[in-house]
Amino acid sequence: MKKACVIGFPIAHSRSPLIHNHWLKTHGLQGLYEQREVKPDELAHFLRNLAVEGYVGCNVTIPHKEAALSIISEVDDIVRRTGSLNTVYYEGGALKATSTDGEGFYQNLLASVPGASLAGKKVLMTGAGGAAKAIAERLLRADVAEIKILNRTLARAEELCAAFGPKLRAISQDHFGAESKDVALLVNTTSQGMKGQAELDIDLASLPPDAIVADIVYVPLQTTLLAQAETRGLRTVGGLGMLLHQAVVGFEKWFGLRPEVNPELFALVARDIDPDFRP
Repeated sequence: MKKACVIGFPIAHSRSPLIHNHWLKTHGLQGLYEQREVKPDELAHFLRNLAVEGYVGCNVTIPHKEAALSIISEVDDIVRRTGSLNTVYYEGGALKATSTDGEGFYQNLLASVPGASLAGKKVLMTGAGGAAKAIAERLLRADVAEIKILNRTLARAEELCAAFGPKLRAISQDHFGAESKDVALLVNTTSQGMKGQAELDIDLASLPPDAIVADIVYVPLQTTLLAQAETRGLRTVGGLGMLLHQAVVGFEKWFGLRPEVNPELFALVARDIDPDFRP
């Protein structure tokens, strides 16, 4: 039986086992996906002995996404560009790693807004952390014209822009209204709006009527940002789909089958977040 797992500290909140074990059951595969609490000082030993522990690979979550870089030597260009990883697997006997967060965001966008194309268009992102890096990297590969970065700390936004090149530009909160008038996509990559966190304080009034508003937060399923966007008649992209789509690549590498993100899986995880969810 093939086994994979998700590692983090803490890890009890992870919904990855729900996703992967659903796919294993759906496809009749002999496999198991577990969650393992791994403390920071245990990370190196655990990853170097992944096969000894009986695993064909693992997902890596907070706080290990960047620390794991110094342990796994064979990483792809996505990891090198973003500086973090979330998916570890064996290939040709070697332990390798990639990051699927950006791809998860992009595939969720395409699934939520069929026919959407960002080539040659402008994007505005809130936040300059790990999620922002992953999403920016994927949007640049989609040939966007510009990514404007709005972050509470302007210096951190400027660091992100310096790392990714001339298509990224840091903007201040004072200029949000003017800078949002020509964007095709607004993305919240911060934890603001998450249950228990402060709300994201931005006004969507200046967004074009055909703009798309995306939020990577999925607890609650519909954030205040998305509700405000819908009130304006804008197209929206929720955060849960990103979680589901980012899991596809790892499952395929570990279990040899590319699974589908469908309404059944969405409803399964959505009900785990909100028991009152109705499709």
